[in-house]
Amino acid sequence: MAISEESKWVKLKPIEATAESFEEYGQVVEASPDGEEFGPRDAQLDLSHGIPRFYIMHLQDRPLKFSKITHHASVTQCLGSVGGHVWYLGVAKPTIVDKQTPESKDHEGKNVVQSRCATGHFYVPPVVANVRVFKITGPKFLKLNHGTWHAGPLFRADTMDFFNLELSNTNVVDHTSHDFVKANGVEFLIDEQL
Repeated sequence: MAISEESKWVKLKPIEATAESFEEYGQVVEASPDGEEFGPRDAQLDLSHGIPRFYIMHLQDRPLKFSKITHHASVTQCLGSVGGHVWYLGVAKPTIVDKQTPESKDHEGKNVVQSRCATGHFYVPPVVANVRVFKITGPKFLKLNHGTWHAGPLFRADTMDFFNLELSNTNVVDHTSHDFVKANGVEFLIDEQL
C-alpha cells in the first residue's frame, strides 16, 4: 500500500480472489459438478432475518476508486458478474462488536460506534491500513460474511450486470457506511501496476 502525500490517495494492488485469499471476508464460490451434495465449498448463507432477494443489478460508471465502504450486520451477501467478467471489490474485515455504549472502547482501545441503521448494532470503524482490494475473474461469485466492509463492485467497462443475493430490505434497514474522506482524509485507487 502506498500513500501519496500530495493527493491523499491510497493506492492498492488487487489480490486475485481465491478461497484462501478471501477467507477472512467470506467465500469465493466456483462451479461444482451437478449432483454434488451441499458442502463447505458452497455458499454458507444466512438469510434468516427477512425475505431473500435475488436479482440482477445493473451498474454504470464504477471506476477503480472508492472513498466509502459499507457493511450489513444481519445478512450474508453474494455478488457475481453476469458473464464472468473481471471486476473488483474493496473490503475490510468485519468489525461488529457486542452490545456496548457508544462511548465504549473495544479490547484494543478503539472507539465503538452505534450504527444509525435500524439494526442499531455496534462496530469499530474500519482502519485505512486494513482495506484490501480483490480482483474477481471468471465464472465465480463472492459470499460476504456478516459485517464484511465492502466497496463496489468496481470495473473498467462503462456498465456491468451483477447477480446480487441479499434480503429484500437490506439497503433500507441494514446499511452502515464509513466515509474515508470525512473520517480519514483519504480515497482509495486500485492500481494493478504496484
